[in-house]
Amino acid sequence: MQRYSKFFRVIFFVSIALVAYFSIISANKIPYIAALSFISDKLLHFIIFLSLSILGLFSNFKISNFIFLTLIFCFGLTIEIIHYYHPNRYFEIADLIANFVGILIASFIFKKKID
Repeated sequence: MQRYSKFFRVIFFVSIALVAYFSIISANKIPYIAALSFISDKLLHFIIFLSLSILGLFSNFKISNFIFLTLIFCFGLTIEIIHYYHPNRYFEIADLIANFVGILIASFIFKKKID
């Protein structure tokens, strides 16, 4: 997996940029997102943060996995804080919980894959 870390890093940073962009624009500018139900919205958060975490873990950054995953959670928290002040978005604790569960599952999957 080490030899693919540069590839994973490129995908990771592109993904971070896309998530940041789509998190800042108004939800009504993203087709179908505004129509998501509560459950599907939380599932989307879970999948996004699961994916970001897996990509980042396989990127083999020179920091501990715990610090990396903490930074991913802080990224999600920052987005939610921005949503608090955004006129067309909302801060939701349930989004943070879905993000956290995605990060935890990614950590578990990564540990099982490495062992």
